[in-house]
Amino acid sequence: MSSKEIPYKIYLEESEMPQSWYNVRADMKNKPAPLLNPGTLQPMTAEELGHVFCDELVKQELDDTNPYIEIPEEIRKFYRMYRPSPLVRAYCLEEKLQTPAHIYYKFEGNNTSGSHKLNSAIAQAYYAKQQGLKGVTTETGAGQWGTALSMACAYLGLDCQVYMVKVSYEQKPFRREVMRTYGAKVTPSPSETTEVGRKILAAHPGTTGSLGCAISEAVEAATSQEGYRYVLGSVLSQVLLHQSVIGLEAQAALAKYDIVPDLIIGCAGGGSNLGGLISPFMGEVLRGEKNYRFIAVEPASCPSLTRGKYVYDFCDTGMVCPLAKMYTLGSGFIPSANHAGGLRYHGMSSVVSQLYHDGYLEARSVEQTSVFEAAEMFARVEGILPAPESSHAIRVAIDEALKCKETGEAKNIVFGLTGTGYFDMVAYEKYNNGEMTDYIPTDADLQQGFDGIPKFPGNEI
Repeated sequence: MSSKEIPYKIYLEESEMPQSWYNVRADMKNKPAPLLNPGTLQPMTAEELGHVFCDELVKQELDDTNPYIEIPEEIRKFYRMYRPSPLVRAYCLEEKLQTPAHIYYKFEGNNTSGSHKLNSAIAQAYYAKQQGLKGVTTETGAGQWGTALSMACAYLGLDCQVYMVKVSYEQKPFRREVMRTYGAKVTPSPSETTEVGRKILAAHPGTTGSLGCAISEAVEAATSQEGYRYVLGSVLSQVLLHQSVIGLEAQAALAKYDIVPDLIIGCAGGGSNLGGLISPFMGEVLRGEKNYRFIAVEPASCPSLTRGKYVYDFCDTGMVCPLAKMYTLGSGFIPSANHAGGLRYHGMSSVVSQLYHDGYLEARSVEQTSVFEAAEMFARVEGILPAPESSHAIRVAIDEALKCKETGEAKNIVFGLTGTGYFDMVAYEKYNNGEMTDYIPTDADLQQGFDGIPKFPGNEI
């Protein structure tokens, strides 16, 4: 526990912002398995990845030895517009719960995109600009990533094409319009504009889409246009690298007041915000310096960690991307149209998956109505309306704080508040009207996705 008086908000000075991103893979004894070429089943080469991704991002994706990678000055300049972000002591939530626990959250919603996604968006757009490209294509679930990328592209003068999961496109029109305001072309996915989109619609008429579908379309759009590359908002190791700025700042802010976290919690969809928050702390654990508990929180409707298989699978529904070894529900799994759009992905980051497989990370799935119950409590006492995705972490932070109330333990709990929910009012309306339901896939539902996992020697389920 800290002997210093802790303010509501702990801020770093601009001079204390990280100068480099932290690459947790450098400290992992068991490195994440390499991406495989689905045709040859051999590790993807830099040349092969360069047809889809920017050259510098390919280098970052394949780098599992350098612990620190310098952040270019132009990216640091952009970061200064909204970083460092505050680490907030949730005094009012603690009082509401009557818990001896100390609860802190790293707030990433203080920018126009409303989420942490801008940390990687500006980096990926910067490297595309440096390479002389015309533009980039991408997918987006709830819309935070698409919004962030459209902002970054507008800043750097790049064209931005976004394939937005259809259910989110329909549920979140305001986020869609923010993207268009920043100059992005937004297409609901799956769509009739790509070959893979038409195939998905033929196989699943009336589907509400998924991140896997949108990725397939965005990759096809990038590879079929001269001067374009695909960029991804989560899952990839390069994205977790950029997001490590979250954990590095949180680590520095806690150290200012001699606070040692007992428990670090993040919501988990593809793994970007969770990986970014926990990476520097995980590095301390991997090096034998500290001992923390980490909990990844996912929706019960899309439980890749808690009910998935740890195998090689396609990263996208159209099966045009490389194979990644990860916890997966199968690339053909289409989750229910729940309101945590950013968590509706069938797989998990290879980095997060390896850490979970090696026992460094716990995972917990939670149901939608309990998530919004926690979100509502948090909004009423802390004054911030949280994004549905972030509210998964809030749910488990509250649950852990209540356990401390029972045991009398004054633990330090840190969670990631990755974004705001002001464009998610359809979801809050459903909850307030009592119309929200919980969906948990049956074993038979999951088996349909597992049946589509590629079968080759060494990849048995």
